[in-house]
Amino acid sequence: MLKYYFIFIFIFIFSNTNASNKDKIIENLQNTENLKFKFEQNINGKIENGNCIIQYPKKIYCKYIKNNKILVSNGKSLVIKTRTSFYRYPLKKTPLDLILDKQFLIKKIGNLKEQILDRTYINFEIVENNNEINIFFDDQTYNLIGWQTKDIYQNVNVTLLYSIQLNQQIDKDLFKLPTQN
Repeated sequence: MLKYYFIFIFIFIFSNTNASNKDKIIENLQNTENLKFKFEQNINGKIENGNCIIQYPKKIYCKYIKNNKILVSNGKSLVIKTRTSFYRYPLKKTPLDLILDKQFLIKKIGNLKEQILDRTYINFEIVENNNEINIFFDDQTYNLIGWQTKDIYQNVNVTLLYSIQLNQQIDKDLFKLPTQN
């Protein structure tokens, strides 16, 4: 009996170590309910920093450090609010609609070929609904660590995530859309 136990453990360990990056990323996404992180966003050379929370499916709250800007999605609409401006978009018209859809990502990643960048990043290129999205994952933790898109004005947007925390307690009221002043 003990012999079979060791054989089972060996097979289990061996099968897990041979799982592909793609399988590990998909498993990690399946086990992720939310992400809390700091970010650096570069839009055509203009760099902004802040903190974000993603709650799957399709909710995000980001607070930018310098200009007191917030970005919020309740799963249907996306609001970007600053001291002087207020923009509201249907989420479906933005690349975030796809990035914030965990099931969509899992399905797409399962059918795509991965690229390894700088021996530390795993990249998948997704082309969907006139959106080209590059999604990046860490090759050690298999966490989402960034994306590159074009916004509705065709500006290249690169967002890098760091200090990532998974499955934290989150105030659900964060995802209520702010009102225009």
